[in-house]
Parts: sequence; structure tokens; C-alpha cells
Amino acid sequence: MRTFASAGELLASVGEHLGYSEWQDVTQERVNLFADATGDHQWIHVDPERAKEGPFGTTIAHGYLTLSLLPILVGQVYRVDGVRMGINYGLDMVRFPSPLPTGSKIRAGVEILAADDKGEGWTQLKCRVTIEREGHEKPVCVTDALTRLLI
Repeated sequence: MRTFASAGELLASVGEHLGYSEWQDVTQERVNLFADATGDHQWIHVDPERAKEGPFGTTIAHGYLTLSLLPILVGQVYRVDGVRMGINYGLDMVRFPSPLPTGSKIRAGVEILAADDKGEGWTQLKCRVTIEREGHEKPVCVTDALTRLLI
């Protein structure tokens, strides 16, 4: 994990790739729980028997499930000492270039694209987060995530 001692150190790291998270399992149970939480029970996600005959040969994770794993994944890549609070500010871009079959493992790589002092102790980060599937070249999710940190 990359640790920044200050906001200044963070600001000086724009353009750097910070590293990768640990691998996370994307199980059918996780997909089913997400379906229950969101009400999205489309068969391609929750019906393994029917999904065998579908375009991917198995169930796949919801794109938004993949996206919802950003906090755990990014939280394993870097931290900033002295942060009093962090909030999600939004996303500038999200793409799902390839499907994520259940039973896969994923990890995230993080690159700081921009870091701006917003005043009154707030720093805004724009990070490119690329979520990859173990053993596959094409990512399953790429997003430019905006985070505001109160330091």
C-alpha cells in the first residue's frame, strides 16, 4: 500500500501509477446479494442454468456490482495520513469493456490523474481505476473516480 504523509505529497504524485489491490473473488453468492440489494434479478446474473445457454456461457456480475467494489479495491492501494474524512464526489467516466463471469478474481490498479487543492482543507483527487480480471488482458471496468478528502 502506498502511504502519503501529507496533501502536498499527494499533489506531487499526479501522473503516477500507485499500484494494485489484492485479488477479490466475485462469487455467485456476491452477485445474488447484489441482485437482492438492487432488485436487478436479470437471468444473466442470477440463473446459472439459463446462463449456460447465454452469450457468456455462465452468469456474469452486474456492471454496477463491479463499480461498487471500488472502495474495497482502492482502499487497498493507497491512503493519506491525517485525512479526517473522505467522500465520493462522482465519476467522470465509466466503461465496462468486457464481461465479468462469476467465479472470477479481480483487482484494481490506480493512477492519479489530477489532485487539486479546493481550499479549506479539501483536496480533490481524480484517479483512473482499472479493474482487471485475473488471466485476461481486457479490463472489466475503467473509471475516472473523483474523491474529496478533508485533510
